Amino acid sequence: MFFSPPKITIRAIFSLLLLLATRSSLADITQANALLQQGRVDEATASLHEILAAQPNDAVAHQLLCRTYYAQQITDSAIHECELAVANAPSSSDNQMWLARAYGYKAEHANPISALSLAVKVRTAFEKAVQLNSENVQAMSDLGQFYVAAPSLIGGGVDKAEALAARMQPHFPAQSHRLLALIAEKKNDEALAEIEFRNAVAAGKTPEAWIDLGYFYERHHQPARMVDALQSAVDADHRKGPPLVDAASILSEANTSPERAEELLRTYLASSAKTDEAPAFKVHVQLGGILAHRGDSAGAHREYAAALALASNYAPARKAMQGS
Repeated sequence: MFFSPPKITIRAIFSLLLLLATRSSLADITQANALLQQGRVDEATASLHEILAAQPNDAVAHQLLCRTYYAQQITDSAIHECELAVANAPSSSDNQMWLARAYGYKAEHANPISALSLAVKVRTAFEKAVQLNSENVQAMSDLGQFYVAAPSLIGGGVDKAEALAARMQPHFPAQSHRLLALIAEKKNDEALAEIEFRNAVAAGKTPEAWIDLGYFYERHHQPARMVDALQSAVDADHRKGPPLVDAASILSEANTSPERAEELLRTYLASSAKTDEAPAFKVHVQLGGILAHRGDSAGAHREYAAALALASNYAPARKAMQGS
């Protein structure tokens, strides 16, 4: 008796093709996200457009495309893509968070009337992100900052921020203390703000908490303490990621230690810990600005060219290149 192989039905073939297509799509998405994290947004954008041409309702691809535009400050396109991400996956907390951020960036650069209506959208999307996932600490932190900064007319308020900080305390103590510090600053209680920023450091022992403390000292004109806090942030960041860029930015803003700022930016660009929190092309422009200020026109030009090689539509890089 001969063995009779199982019949391959049309349904089985379809299921196999669907499985292969899904695996291919996941690989493409993973690659596009890797390009975004590396700051190679031109390549990421091209890859994501290809994915969406085949699968127009891919919410993850729309979110990543939103983030490529957001990183380049192309606000309307970022909003459009994040709105599509939300439309295709309305239960995604991250989609709502990125939509809120895109609205927020546009609000910062809009006229007062438009800014008010956009701010309401910011609050709504952040609140939705937190409602969908109570573990989304990034969304909670962003929402807390909104409550502190925004007037009650558009849904802000210190009372709301305080309630959110209390809600965060059991599971996210470092972020809760950070929010309490921002509230204290809002109330012009500098002493309490410093205590809360230091509490955040003690609770989290993260580079980001040290960065927040350093930025607090920069705002309040305490340069020695600022430098110490920033050095602690750098020492704590073993991966050499975005906190190095934050430290360099604060040093530059304070007109302090440009050589150290340059060193930190170069270390970040050489690391494998780059993310779209600190897009590489923006860091190249930032580094170019330091070199230009020092009189190194050729070095600045190289950095601007490096930025444009990654993000050819990044307007600040184009402007800097024209002026170099």
